[in-house]
Amino acid sequence: MPGRDGKVRLDAADIGAELGERATLVQFSSAFCQPCRATRRTLAEVAAMVEGVAHVEIDAEARLGLVRALEIAATPTTLVLDARGRIVRRAAGQPRKADVIAALGAAL
Repeated sequence: MPGRDGKVRLDAADIGAELGERATLVQFSSAFCQPCRATRRTLAEVAAMVEGVAHVEIDAEARLGLVRALEIAATPTTLVLDARGRIVRRAAGQPRKADVIAALGAAL
């Protein structure tokens, strides 16, 4: 997970899907989390708007090892990865679309 530069990196094997060409929005969710549903819609909309950006949703309960390794304390939690899989932003709670777009700026 830690890269040579000391930043945490995730790859397709870690998240269970291919990384986006330019960035990836990784969402940790749980089954009965109401804000997770709204977050899913927001992140999917942003990914559809910005070319080369992927949205990957991870079931936190099914991936407890990854949740612990990344110190995910609540759902929804969103990680913004750059093209190489480095975590460049992280936020807990339901994000606003404008905030997601602004966070993507750090990855693009």
